[in-house]
Amino acid sequence: MILGVGIDIIETERVAEKIAKEGGFREHVFSVSEIFYCESKTNHAENYAARFAAKEALLKALGTGFTLNISLPEIEVVSDEMGKPSFNIYGKLESIVKSRNISTIFLSLSHLKSIACAVVVIESL
Repeated sequence: MILGVGIDIIETERVAEKIAKEGGFREHVFSVSEIFYCESKTNHAENYAARFAAKEALLKALGTGFTLNISLPEIEVVSDEMGKPSFNIYGKLESIVKSRNISTIFLSLSHLKSIACAVVVIESL
């Protein structure tokens, strides 16, 4: 049964401006492995933007938005050997996911030079 669907779209340039500043945006939003992954890519701002959109789409699909004061690095976007994205979820949000009997979280990412988007579908048994 589908429990939630979330989508988010963001301008890549907006994220590029934030990661270019020394204010700690990267560390506040992304895990160490996400930073390593994005920095290894030629168009790293597009990859950061897609991952930021994924985190927002997940919170929308859960129906919580940012109301729970979740630490965004605890929502980690990873890719398998074929490039398929998924989430590793830790901390407070991990407890919420378990308490809702969520069996699968589907994630799709897309990005261009100017925009990035993510779609999340949450399913239970």
